[in-house]
Amino acid sequence: MRAKIHLEDALKGVLADKGWEWPEKTVIEPPKDKQFGDMSVNVSMMLSKQAGKPPRAIAEEIMAAMESDVLIEKIDIAGPGFLNFTFAPSFWYETVGVIKAAGESYGTSCMGNGTRVQVEYVSANPTGPLHIGHGRGAALGDSLVRIMEKAGYEVEAEYYINDAGRQMLILGGSILYRARELAGQDVVEPENFYKGEYIRDIAADVMKANAGLLDMDEAEAIEICKEYGKGVILEGIKVDLAAFGVRHDVWFSEKSLVADGKVDETFADLVKSGMGFEEDGAFWFKSTELGDDKDRVLRKSNGDTTYFASDIAYHDNKFKRGFDLVVDIWGADHHGYIPRMMAACEALGKKGGLHVILVNLVNLLRDGEPVAMSTRAGQFETLKDVVDEVGSDASRFMFLSRKSDSKLDFDLELVKQKTMDNPVYYVQYAHARICSLNNKAADAGKKAANLGPDSLALLNTKYDMEMLKLLDQYPDFVEAAARTQSPHLISMYLQDLASTLHRYYSNCHVLSAEDNVASARLMLLDCVAGVVRNGLGLLGVSAPDFM
Repeated sequence: MRAKIHLEDALKGVLADKGWEWPEKTVIEPPKDKQFGDMSVNVSMMLSKQAGKPPRAIAEEIMAAMESDVLIEKIDIAGPGFLNFTFAPSFWYETVGVIKAAGESYGTSCMGNGTRVQVEYVSANPTGPLHIGHGRGAALGDSLVRIMEKAGYEVEAEYYINDAGRQMLILGGSILYRARELAGQDVVEPENFYKGEYIRDIAADVMKANAGLLDMDEAEAIEICKEYGKGVILEGIKVDLAAFGVRHDVWFSEKSLVADGKVDETFADLVKSGMGFEEDGAFWFKSTELGDDKDRVLRKSNGDTTYFASDIAYHDNKFKRGFDLVVDIWGADHHGYIPRMMAACEALGKKGGLHVILVNLVNLLRDGEPVAMSTRAGQFETLKDVVDEVGSDASRFMFLSRKSDSKLDFDLELVKQKTMDNPVYYVQYAHARICSLNNKAADAGKKAANLGPDSLALLNTKYDMEMLKLLDQYPDFVEAAARTQSPHLISMYLQDLASTLHRYYSNCHVLSAEDNVASARLMLLDCVAGVVRNGLGLLGVSAPDFM
């Protein structure tokens, strides 16, 4: 926020003149109650011991020294010595120039300083179509990538293909069972298998592609079915994610870890660091030294590796690719796995290099009634079904409307409503409303004013100031969303901005105002439209010109 930067620079100048050092615990932030001004600072209390004076006496000295600042309209001292600052309108007018000069780059910062970040998300087993729960993680990951890039990080998006292990064997067995059933063979239904209609379709296709499949050795037939099914399902996942506007730069195969010797390489690294050892024919991770309740087996005595072994090797590989920070987006049911994975990263010499974001359940509703979902049973609403019904924009915005670790009710009928009660419609309509206003202005021979002191001076209502102050906060919300890895902060900001726009429209005449006032207000609203468009872009949501 420009206000915070200006205040900090000015205050540091005052303190330097008085021979005082800047207290590290100084907080500059907007007061909870707007009646106390634009910014509140606790620097007087933090200086009391150093200066040897009561906080209020320090506050009075600072206030006297800053009264000549033409960009500050008023300074008040509150409570034990808080300094409350109200900026002059001329300060807020600068926001218009900043937004116009930056254009689509408004909100871009160097906060990340080129830090290399990998964000891994979705990573669903290629055993069935993506469901709505995967969609929430997809929207979160994709938006986070956009936001972190906006904040100056170098980001790579990755999908981890779980194409090894028991679930893939179950997939192959499920397809083979359906193939035999389609061929009219008398087969016993397996106890655990995937039952969706998509399995039947894959079974029909794999038989056409592999003559004599049903006459092969069962293990060979299951392998063929598994690989064929994986290919079909993975391609479908890629198509669905593309339709959802989700980007992945890398698709990383779990099988490649073993094939390329990465698991053995990681085991060697653990032995070298003293965190891996052999016992009873098995290989163990000495996780008790890092707070775990017991050591964890990574390779069993029969030679089979565990899921944890692959996960450690995968993260080892991530860091060896040069990433400074690795962000994993997991389902909330993996919460208990976080300490173990953190310990593994610490053992690999990357303490603090992993951050895990949990995504909670999505309760899919239709008119308030739950929609049953079970991939194994074949009863679910796929992400494709949801996107086809309500659209990518509505789906993404709703997924990002709340913090990811909170449960989310997603009512298909509510999301389709084109009313102001629908959050995505409410925000998109703000952009469309301004576009409509510009069209009407053009028909009336009016247009936005050119930037200048005369046009800015006409933005003199409390509603203008409210809008300018909120527009100025946008870069701070982008940085906060990137720093805390919380895309929902952008959604919250946009809803606040839309609300402020609709209130402005109701209280400030635009086209019916005098020509010079109308032009000034159109100039301000162009800035609003640009920021709405910018913010929606970070969420992967479009900004329609009409609705």
